[in-house]
Amino acid sequence: QVQLVESGGGLVQAGGSLRLSCAASGRTSSTLTMGWFRQAPGKEREFVAAIAWSGGSTLFEDSVKGRFTISSDNAKNTVYLQMNSLKPEDTAVYYCALRFSGEYSRFMNAYAYWGQGTQVTVSS
Repeated sequence: QVQLVESGGGLVQAGGSLRLSCAASGRTSSTLTMGWFRQAPGKEREFVAAIAWSGGSTLFEDSVKGRFTISSDNAKNTVYLQMNSLKPEDTAVYYCALRFSGEYSRFMNAYAYWGQGTQVTVSS
């Protein structure tokens, strides 16, 4: 079993930055990928970014490219989402997710494990 715990959300003004963390515990493996998704009020959950644990290759949703970065600390089983130049439309609950595969995916149903979410609010 895997547990994911997100942290780092909060309220920030437009143009500001936040760093989200997601710590994984329980079963781990070098062959896994972790992703970040977000869900704004009244909208479906959408893909934000993903990282392959082995090799560190990354994938981003178009609207966050150049503003967000994703990284991992394999020794701490933690993935980070650094969010810069935040916009009000980035306001959402952010979820991390994990799948035991070396290939990342932007599809929710590819991930078996989810965190509880952390709120990010960007004021204009």
